[in-house]
Amino acid sequence: MHSVGYRANALLTFAVTILALMCGMASLSDNFNSPFPSAQVQVLNINWFQKQPNANDEISMTLNISADLQSLFTWNTKQVFVFLAAEYETPKHSLNQISLWDGIIPSKEHAKFWIHTSNKYRFIDQVHKSKHVL
Repeated sequence: MHSVGYRANALLTFAVTILALMCGMASLSDNFNSPFPSAQVQVLNINWFQKQPNANDEISMTLNISADLQSLFTWNTKQVFVFLAAEYETPKHSLNQISLWDGIIPSKEHAKFWIHTSNKYRFIDQVHKSKHVL
């Protein structure tokens, strides 16, 4: 007969082997997921364009944001962070990025949405060049 230590070692080895196989299968199963999210953003109105005395331009705009992000949710996804950023060029900088809106999608049921909103964060350009964006 085998000793208690030998039996415990065999049981632990078997349990770790099964756990490693399950982790490998879980990791591989997510590689076969090919998400196809879609989103559309429409600028409805420029509410105001203000040149500030400290050499900044500030813009407020009204947006329609619609998205279908349901394909991003798998068995391994708890929530999805979504953000909308404006990208534009100026003669001084080839790439400028400003975050306009963000949100957290808590579940697949909330992943298809349509929002009518203004920019959540201030759209400020610091060199009087934002007129090239519009």
